[in-house]
Parts: sequence; C-alpha cells; structure tokens
Amino acid sequence: MGLQFQLRKRRGSTCASLLPGRMTDDKDVLRDVWFGRIPTCFTLYQDEITEREAEPYYLLLPRISYLTLVTDKVKKHFQKVMRQEEINEIWFEYEGTPLKWHYPIGLLFDLHASNTALPWNITVHFKNFPEKDLLHCHSKDVIEAHFMACIKEADALKHKSQVINEMQKKDHKQLWMGLQNDKFEQFWAINRKLMEYPPEDNGFRYIPFRIYQATTERPFIQKLFRPIASGGQLHTLGDLLKDVCPSAITPEAFNHGKSEPTKARSQHCWRHHRHQPGVCLRLGGEGALERSCARSQCREIEDKGSISKAMNTYI
Repeated sequence: MGLQFQLRKRRGSTCASLLPGRMTDDKDVLRDVWFGRIPTCFTLYQDEITEREAEPYYLLLPRISYLTLVTDKVKKHFQKVMRQEEINEIWFEYEGTPLKWHYPIGLLFDLHASNTALPWNITVHFKNFPEKDLLHCHSKDVIEAHFMACIKEADALKHKSQVINEMQKKDHKQLWMGLQNDKFEQFWAINRKLMEYPPEDNGFRYIPFRIYQATTERPFIQKLFRPIASGGQLHTLGDLLKDVCPSAITPEAFNHGKSEPTKARSQHCWRHHRHQPGVCLRLGGEGALERSCARSQCREIEDKGSISKAMNTYI
C-alpha cells in the first residue's frame, strides 16, 4: 500500500508542474495533505441484535490513516446498545463491499465512494466476518506490523534499506506513534530521513508506487521504475503511467488545462505527497487520470514550486 493518492482533473482548474525544491519549503503543502479529512456516518447493520436503537455515529476520518486505527469511538458507541454475546470482531462495509483495513482510508474512499455525496455512509458489523475478503485485525500491533513492513519495502527500493536499517528502534516507534496519534511534527521528524538522498545520487534508486484500479480484478499494479531516465532527464508522472499503465493516458489527461499533474516529476511528486511507503494512484472509470479533493476540508493551495490546487494523498 503506500502512500496513495488520486488526482482528478476538474473543469476550470489548472495544475502547475512539480518543480525541484526542498521539502522544508513545502511544509504547508505537507500539512494540507496530512490534515485531509472525510466526513463519515457510521450506521450499525440492520440485522445486528441490539437492546435499544443504535444511533448513527459521525466522525471526520483522516485520509492518511487506517479504519481500524481511528474507529475506537465508533466501536464503543455501538457496543453500548448490543448484547455482549453478540459482539465479535468489528468490520466495515460500503454498499455491500467489505472495506480492507490495511488500505488507507483515503484510498478506500476514492476507490469506492469518490462520486457520492458526503457524509460517506459506512455500515458497521460485529458478526459474519467475511473471511474471504478481509484480513483479521485483532489489535493495533497488527496495523503497526503492516505499516512498518511497507516502510521497509519502500526503503529497499529507494535506498537498498540503508536508511531504515540505520534507524534505531525508537525512531521506528516514533514514526508509528506519529501516525497513530495524528501528530504531524512527530511523524515528519523521522519520515524526512526516508525522503532524503545524497546529492551525488541525484535521486532514489526506484520510485515505490502502486496504481489501484477500481474496475479490475487485479488489486494494484506495481513494478520497478527509476526517477531518472538513462539520458539523465527526470521522469514525470506521465512517463510512469505511459510505462506502467498506458490505458490511463488520454488526450484529455494531457491537454485539459494549462499544465497537467501528469507532467509532475515523479520523484518530487513522491517525496512531497506521501506519508506511507509508496505512491498509489487511483485511475478513473474510463482510464483517465483523476484528481479529487473528495469534498474534504482541504483548502486550495497556490503553486509553491511543488504543486498547485487542492490535492489529496492518503496513506
């Protein structure tokens, strides 16, 4: 999974190319990504046995986190009206589709509900766990193990695992606690180390990414992709898509507006718009590259040398 973001072209919007720059120059952009929220309404499944009526529970979900990491209040809210013998492992679904807890919340929303009105309506279950569709998540230790495994996989692609292996255990814990507790400064104090590379290297070895498509049986596309071409020029997001998923490139994707997100340099795009181990792109229904603000609370961002307009990445 990795950090994942969806880009949707919208009429009247312009997207400036990502330009080289230090991450410290774009801290406000990183903050807007981090604090992206999705208004959500949780409703208990109608067949769950309760002692009294279960009222819906509303929550602003952080796009970069995981459902099972931020829904303790939801679980406690519904358990109050249920019989204890009826309470088993909690799981969530949207319009009949079980929601994978190991996918970041923003990715789940963009895959399944980006064209629906807000709040996002999620159904809560405490029985009949869908074994074939979901992994069990009995504790937050499971989420932490999954998160750190993804971090290590990404650093193997970027730095041959040198950076993550040189970190101390307390650094790993701080990275995780920053995500778990929604602490931007705590997380980025460590995460910035994973975004750096020696000047003589001119970039990462490979760009960790995944491309998710909602209309295919294949959950995601992932392959090795270098940020710099053999001739020395920097690869763009459009170059990556042409190489990995040519069907995603259409005339509209390149020509609608003054400057398109597909012209963004892949390495800078990844460095500035991820919080998890890789970049994950969600492609639109007709193969076009999409961009979505998900009607969240993200404000529009003026071009600061790395991105313009509201953008969402989700972990």
